[in-house]
Amino acid sequence: MNRDPQKIQLEIESSRAQLATTLDQLAERVSPKRLAGEARESAVTFLQTPPGYAALGAVALLIALRLARRRRSR
Repeated sequence: MNRDPQKIQLEIESSRAQLATTLDQLAERVSPKRLAGEARESAVTFLQTPPGYAALGAVALLIALRLARRRRSR
């Protein structure tokens, strides 16, 4: 089965273009800037819920206790 070299070249160019598009999409998916933005958005959304408020309160309490303990030991 002989294939036309020009047709093979066109298939190669098409495959390269598809591969470039796929690589661009993968690079965007794993972009640290995008992932950080999504994580921040998710955290902000969580912190605006009742469990989020409780978590913030617990962290604030732990910080206050740590600071109080540090002052006593001086």
